[in-house]
Amino acid sequence: MLNRYKKNSEKIAMGLLSFMPEEKDVKKLQATIKEYETNPNWHLYLWKEDDDIIGAIGLRVDGEQAIIQHISVNPSHRNVGIGKKMIQEVASLYESNYELKPVEQVERYFEHCIGEED
Repeated sequence: MLNRYKKNSEKIAMGLLSFMPEEKDVKKLQATIKEYETNPNWHLYLWKEDDDIIGAIGLRVDGEQAIIQHISVNPSHRNVGIGKKMIQEVASLYESNYELKPVEQVERYFEHCIGEED
């Protein structure tokens, strides 16, 4: 289930985002989390199953676009469709008002997820 990020999940969110290659540096990661917490156009969601947070997806709203800039799944939960589920739920939240687009860093994974068969 997709849930909006809350401050009490900061360490888990940082851990998930740290799997993104551009978020390896701690200072960069802290700045990214701060942006999600303070910028009204940045939206971070966490994927929760059985009381465990196992995925994160982050978007930036820019004009008529909702730009997916982060997608991350806990390595022990990969290859079971969590990324696809996160993208589908985010699409249902945003597609009626925004064009959903990935940034270059997540584009390949995004295309992989939306191209999978159910």
